[in-house]
Amino acid sequence: MNLFVSLIATGLLIGIALIGAYVPAARGVFGIYIPYLAVGVFIVGMIIRIVKWAKIPVPFRITTTAGQQKSLDFIKPNKLDNPSSSLGVLGRMLLEVLLFRSLFRNTRTNIQGGPKITYAENIWLWLFSLLFHWSFLIIFLRHFRFLTDQVPGFVWLMESLDGFFQIGVPSLYLTNILVLAGLLFLLGRRIFSPRMRYISLASDFFPLLLLILIAVTGITMRYFVKTDLVGIKEIAVGLMNFSPVMPAEGINAWFYVHFFSICVLLIYIPMSKLVHMAGVFFSPTRNMANDNRAKRHVNPWQDDKEMFPTHTHTYAEYEDEFRDLMHGCGLPLDKQPEAKEEKK
Repeated sequence: MNLFVSLIATGLLIGIALIGAYVPAARGVFGIYIPYLAVGVFIVGMIIRIVKWAKIPVPFRITTTAGQQKSLDFIKPNKLDNPSSSLGVLGRMLLEVLLFRSLFRNTRTNIQGGPKITYAENIWLWLFSLLFHWSFLIIFLRHFRFLTDQVPGFVWLMESLDGFFQIGVPSLYLTNILVLAGLLFLLGRRIFSPRMRYISLASDFFPLLLLILIAVTGITMRYFVKTDLVGIKEIAVGLMNFSPVMPAEGINAWFYVHFFSICVLLIYIPMSKLVHMAGVFFSPTRNMANDNRAKRHVNPWQDDKEMFPTHTHTYAEYEDEFRDLMHGCGLPLDKQPEAKEEKK
């Protein structure tokens, strides 16, 4: 049902985009107003989310670790899995953001007949996720050739490396294949795996379908359908220079579907799970050094009792409250319960 709802939503987006392609009066809306609205919502939404994350107090360090903590000199610590310095945190974050290190170390748990729990590597999820994210980034950077009058030098370099196979005219970009392969794997994993299908919501299917729609329409315009690239660049450069131009009549419907889907993606990112691209940097389990043994961390709220009144429940108060029950269970006590007079 969640997949069906996401398919309907994606189909509605295609239908709305076709209005801009075949209704002349709507071309300005889809070529000028919606892109500015999408970028504005994206920027404001991301700022709100980042400010909200930054204002959340973290009174103690709750780093997620998987290695030896720094303690005695003769015990070798794990500087990446259990960093004790800012440099170690930086290295850990770089490996996480650029190479998905925690996903690479992830394992898949299954229950076999017996029942028996088995553990296996989940390397394919890591590989296709990495292929998708890096391919999507390279494709995004390649599109800078449409946003500036003069194509930047790094774009020419990326295009030459990306299309080194020189298959066909125009040349086949490797990232076009990899991004679609990564998306199809992530979607197929949620469809064909009973466990993933059970926990998947419409918010999990819809962004995948939307990204697939963007990739398919972009590939179609490059290799299969004749597209007015000059007209598309005029639209993009006009939007970047805040001097928008009306889309020409020669631009086909595939562009409107592609462009409108990108605008919807920009609007959708701040209010969806895709916002993790910024949230990973604000995760207190990863962006803090685990130096609890070396430093004493005091709750900053305790410095201002009037502004942040806090009620503490000491162990002595806890024992006074449950002394009889603890004594009845045989738990050790700092103070033994008083002997009660026997009733006559």
